[in-house]
Amino acid sequence: MLHIKELRSGLSIFKALGSDIRIEILELLAKHQSLNLNDLATYLKLTNGAVTMHIKKLEDSGLIRIATAVGKHGVQKICYLNEDKLIVDLRGQETDNLYEVEIKIGHYSHYQVVPTCGLATRDSIVGEFDDPRFFADPRRIEAQILWLSEGFLEYRIPNYIKPNQSFKELQFSLELGSEAPGYCNNYPSDIYFSVNGVEIGYWTSPGDFGDVRGTFNPEWWPTNLNQYGLLKLIRVNAEGSFIDGSRISDISLTDLMLDHKSELVLRIEVGEKSKNKRGFTLYGKSFGNYNQDLLARVLYTDTDHP
Repeated sequence: MLHIKELRSGLSIFKALGSDIRIEILELLAKHQSLNLNDLATYLKLTNGAVTMHIKKLEDSGLIRIATAVGKHGVQKICYLNEDKLIVDLRGQETDNLYEVEIKIGHYSHYQVVPTCGLATRDSIVGEFDDPRFFADPRRIEAQILWLSEGFLEYRIPNYIKPNQSFKELQFSLELGSEAPGYCNNYPSDIYFSVNGVEIGYWTSPGDFGDVRGTFNPEWWPTNLNQYGLLKLIRVNAEGSFIDGSRISDISLTDLMLDHKSELVLRIEVGEKSKNKRGFTLYGKSFGNYNQDLLARVLYTDTDHP
């Protein structure tokens, strides 16, 4: 999901969308998942040179990504959608009443793991595949990818709210997918989220993606393993709980009963409630398609000055 909070920051995207041909390219990629330049030229009835110009503008805007692959006729450029959703705040406004922390995905505070499982830093695998004991290894703090077929991870979010302030919204952003042995793009998994032990809802990951190498994956990472996930934005506010703008439950901040003394614990889980119990893979900065770890944002208000 691409979230434009201030109109001027989205100028390159708006320009990229200001063409019927480029809109048609996005529609074709949404329908076919991926296409090479020759395929796009055929569908659009344009020359390869004309298509390349349009593709360049879409790539520069971040709406698509391009990977190279070896085909029957040499090296080909394969095009994919880089985002599955675009949200624009037309009345975006800056606010000083927030703080943001980025937590390494290996910096979990509690876990329960069932194989298949594993974790890796930017440089190497931590321990061995499918051995949950290595989730307690001190090197796990530096993990940039981890996966499990069943279980949970918990992350503690610092609470910097003062006594004269109150919570307005919690936001969590993370790159996430399912967990298949090797990888499988069609492998749905119901991944549940909770805050301080209160379940706020779930998201069904469509698969464990491995058809294209992740943008930030290190060179040593094998091509037959999971490569990237989908970026998800979880929000909890006075209206309820949401993922990418879609309501997942009526659980609101009121139900969480937060104040300046509260702990903030996010749990990510595939367990007994998951009808599609196919694990999850979590990506950090050095893996996948997004240059971030687990991003947590707290919005708040000053109660002395409403």
